Amino acid sequence: MPYRRIPKNSSRLWTLPIKLTALFFSWLVVISLLHYQLNNRRPEKKQIVRMGYMPVVTNLAAPLLDHVSQNDSHVHFEALKFSSFAEMAEALRNGNIQAAFIIAPLAIVLRQQGVDVKAIMIGNRHESTLVAKKSLHAKSLEDLSGSTVAIPMRYSGHNLCLLEKIEEKGLQGKIRVVEMNPPDMASALTSGALDAYFVGEPFAVQTVLSGDADVVAYVESMWPNFICNLILVKNKWLTANPSLAEKLVETAARSGLWASQHPDQAAKIVSRYWNQPIELVRHALTEPLGRIRYDQFIPRVDELQVMADLMVRFDLIDHADIQGLVEDRFAVAANTDGIDEENSILLPKK
Repeated sequence: MPYRRIPKNSSRLWTLPIKLTALFFSWLVVISLLHYQLNNRRPEKKQIVRMGYMPVVTNLAAPLLDHVSQNDSHVHFEALKFSSFAEMAEALRNGNIQAAFIIAPLAIVLRQQGVDVKAIMIGNRHESTLVAKKSLHAKSLEDLSGSTVAIPMRYSGHNLCLLEKIEEKGLQGKIRVVEMNPPDMASALTSGALDAYFVGEPFAVQTVLSGDADVVAYVESMWPNFICNLILVKNKWLTANPSLAEKLVETAARSGLWASQHPDQAAKIVSRYWNQPIELVRHALTEPLGRIRYDQFIPRVDELQVMADLMVRFDLIDHADIQGLVEDRFAVAANTDGIDEENSILLPKK
């Protein structure tokens, strides 16, 4: 077989296709890598703030914040409903929640037990009611002589208010005060196990609207500017997450002011979280009209000191020291301008 001589310029014939092929595959690799990165880029991690709350008007911010923050790209304020304040306190103590919408005197107890907590905001005020079964025809505390009255727990403003008024009116030993979880109070009165109860709405209005109870007194007639619940966080979390704490307080304040302007919408939202009829929740938010105060949310040492002093007076705690409990800087600085539509709770209207 004759030997074929390779032409001298054959290397030039092969060089161009090889270079083009290499360039094409390089381009293909780069494009594929970019495509992979774009489609598999991890989104910015959404922060979760778990909030413990009870289904009462003073904690209205918890379900409202959960609702409006679900589609927020940065933070979700997750509302976790509890059936008792004692259970909520343990969840905060153990770090299972980051914030607790908790009954105010219990915050004092936790602080004195060595839990490094901070009260950063006061919940909505004037939302508690003393009701009694209709057969008593009670119009005043004196009419409850010989009766059994339930309060949420011994470490509650309701208990302090009741004990102070009992003492003031000379009714010691004439009214039996018992502790009961708020969700159980209405059925206990209806069944005859209770004569009366003193609690945050909408639990009181349940038996009023059903025709089983009468309003004896609204809390503001016994204790003006009454504090039921406050937002409590651990100082360790607060120090590590000041921007989240700031956002929590500001949006909680804004949610209350929004609810005061849009009670129908607020009732529709929170009724799903509370598992209560919309009409019941709306009644609690609007009757009597203008009753609930949403604008007094800044925590004050003097107000909580009054509670601590009463707790000592009634042998609930050994001393009245609340040093370091109150942190008001976030509430003082909260922006409450530009509140309009639902989304403005998280973002002020431009």
